[in-house]
Amino acid sequence: MKLLKYISFFAATILFSCSSNDDTPIQINETKDLILVQEIQNEAHSIKIFTEDGKLKQGYNKIYFQIKDEDNFISNAEVSWTPVMHMEAMSHSGPHSEINKKAGTETLYEGYIIFQMAQNNTEYWELDFNYSVAGQEYSAKDIIEVIPTERNRVSVFTGSDGVRYIAALIEPQAPKVAVNDISAAIFRMENMMSFPMVNSYTLKIDPRMPSMGNHSSPNNEDLFQAGLDDFYHGKLSLTMSGYWKINLQLLNEAGEVLKGEEVTETNESSSIYFEIEF
Repeated sequence: MKLLKYISFFAATILFSCSSNDDTPIQINETKDLILVQEIQNEAHSIKIFTEDGKLKQGYNKIYFQIKDEDNFISNAEVSWTPVMHMEAMSHSGPHSEINKKAGTETLYEGYIIFQMAQNNTEYWELDFNYSVAGQEYSAKDIIEVIPTERNRVSVFTGSDGVRYIAALIEPQAPKVAVNDISAAIFRMENMMSFPMVNSYTLKIDPRMPSMGNHSSPNNEDLFQAGLDDFYHGKLSLTMSGYWKINLQLLNEAGEVLKGEEVTETNESSSIYFEIEF
């Protein structure tokens, strides 16, 4: 009889536990692989900004954020944002994406910003959010810290057509001794606040190791637009670890070189380039 009582008690405990779990919503941490960068607040919400390494850097940045009121994360906001660099004599924006909900999440929004320059002692970036929740309009903004990178991951230049361009390296973020996938984004400055993406151009690459006789590598592929992201994609061959200069040439739809020079025996690098060291 005692054994029967113990079995009945154990079964009831399991049943209660299962019933209780079924009624309790599972809390999923949608930012568990991200690091908090900063929190921007207004009278109604706090906006928590995240990246994979907890930093905002000169060049391409994939950025995530959540909007939270006093008790809950907001899942139905319509959001736009504008980065603004406040310089001593003027202000300008930088290339930035639209905001989308991260796939597979309910409260995590994502997009990218390309900061073409870092802050300094007298010039700084500000990030401005405008959003609506259930028909109510809100805004929030604050100064953000944008640090310089050790290696050049963004090139800003004027082409032979008189247009100001911004080319930013996206991948590889973790290069390997291999043929790596390489991707970049290319924008033109329409005005101080507008930077539309450039379409149907070519970004030629010539990777070199200056410390090793400026040798190149085989099996590289120039960058063309491909896929659904409007970025430019190609192949980057890195035959050994160390410092690499990725010499660039930007060509328009007609195949005309707008900026950048070929590497030759008498010209060791292009005037526009990315840098990788690993």
